[in-house]
Amino acid sequence: MSFPNRNNPYNFDEFLEWRKKVNYYDDDLFLKKVIKHFVKNEWEGLDKELKDFSHKVSYRWRDLSDSISMLEKKPYLVNYDAHHHRIDKLVRPIETEILEKEVFSEKIFSDKTSKWTKLCKMYLIYQNGEACVACPLTCTEGLVAILEQCSDSDETKEILTHCKEGIDGNFGIGSQYLSEIHGGSDVAANLLEAVKEGNNWKLYGSKFFCSAAHADYAVVTAKPKDSEKVGLFIVPAWLKDNKEKGIRNGYTIDRIKWKMGTSELPTAEITFNGSLGYQIGSLEKGLANVVGIVLTYSRLTVGLSSASSMKRVVREAKKYSELRSAFGLQIGQFPMLAGQLKEFEHFADRTLAGAFKLYSKFLKIQYPLKNIKDFDNSVESKQNKFNVRELIMLQKITAALDCTDVIRGAMSIFGGHGVMEDFSSIPRLFRDAVINELWEGPRNVLLTQIHRDFQKIAEFYKPEEFIKNILKGHDEGNIKELSQEAKELVMYPSLYNMDDKTIKICGQWDKFCHKLFHAYQDLAMMEVTNK
Repeated sequence: MSFPNRNNPYNFDEFLEWRKKVNYYDDDLFLKKVIKHFVKNEWEGLDKELKDFSHKVSYRWRDLSDSISMLEKKPYLVNYDAHHHRIDKLVRPIETEILEKEVFSEKIFSDKTSKWTKLCKMYLIYQNGEACVACPLTCTEGLVAILEQCSDSDETKEILTHCKEGIDGNFGIGSQYLSEIHGGSDVAANLLEAVKEGNNWKLYGSKFFCSAAHADYAVVTAKPKDSEKVGLFIVPAWLKDNKEKGIRNGYTIDRIKWKMGTSELPTAEITFNGSLGYQIGSLEKGLANVVGIVLTYSRLTVGLSSASSMKRVVREAKKYSELRSAFGLQIGQFPMLAGQLKEFEHFADRTLAGAFKLYSKFLKIQYPLKNIKDFDNSVESKQNKFNVRELIMLQKITAALDCTDVIRGAMSIFGGHGVMEDFSSIPRLFRDAVINELWEGPRNVLLTQIHRDFQKIAEFYKPEEFIKNILKGHDEGNIKELSQEAKELVMYPSLYNMDDKTIKICGQWDKFCHKLFHAYQDLAMMEVTNK
């Protein structure tokens, strides 16, 4: 029975006290199983290191991330100083600068940091959402990877050192400016112009979606004058000794984007008017390098960050369901909600296991994952590279969509509180997750690319062979069913014909790809749990 009480004694203190003490690593037994399974020889040392690292991420960095997300602390742009000097200063809250410095000072991209340590630390960091560090971390990872392969000048070698090891305790931060006003996925349609002036390249034109506009260096695509080839350049934000003076490297920041998610991150429209850029790799390979190296890392990150976000929100929703009462029961005791939570937890765990399994495959091949026609060596080598290339795209579209579904469902468990941004971080994580669906290739673009890829390699690699290889150890009946479906869908000549039959095939291909990668994730989960 419930009688009136003007001093309603209900509160959320027990839930808040629990949430305050959660340690992202120590409290996640499944994460430890995943790491132990895939990392193996590094396990003991990595376990100790992550325990120490998680203490920072779970408490201090979590609180800084929450503070940064407040509406009144959004970044803003100051174009001129009081004396009418153009400075284009991006003003960010002091908490952002503190968090950024502490995160990058961990030397995540140093030669002394193992690949697995880097991955695990980034996974834990991503549980705090964007916070103006998640995107810069990913972009810096791509910048480091491209420079490790293509750096051939004193300037680019210094940039690489700055980003990996730091200079005088300061660590370089990377960004990537690919998108122009007509869109981002069709990089070959870029119009930004690169002009050779003496021994230097100067860039002219505009980029329309420049994330991490506060970064020290940007990976920029541009076409050399009178050429249709896409070149790749590293553009410093400032030239030597000009940062303190507020003098940008020949470009202006025209405005900051007002966007739905990752809103702590300054994303800008930028106009280049003679910016100095350092050529990276051959001009003919610019597009291949940006897709094969830079975007590969970004797409891998989508799988990892999706798993990370799901893990956090499911953990909090589950605990809330154990403490919140309605109609005389804890809400977690209602079968409908209990079933939802079980499903959400399965999605989070299999996304995590799948991300680690795919990363272990990625580490074993020789990247960049260039155009298929550039694959060489043995048939087995070609197939392994193709497997990883396609799995990365499949993971990107699957994990990104699953993440928004899971977080949206988790929010509903909180009722009206689920959409209150001062009640929890979950709405912010949802908005960040929506960005991942669009970042580095929207779903339709990647689905079409995957279909084209299968047709291009049909002469030496059948789709049914691909499925058999990536799902080795899975249920034979499931493999057979997926193989037959893949064979029939890939045989369809083109997804570009505007007719009812093609539209139907496109819908079937979409559902098939989602189902296929779920099978891969479930296989990874079975490997971890031995079930």
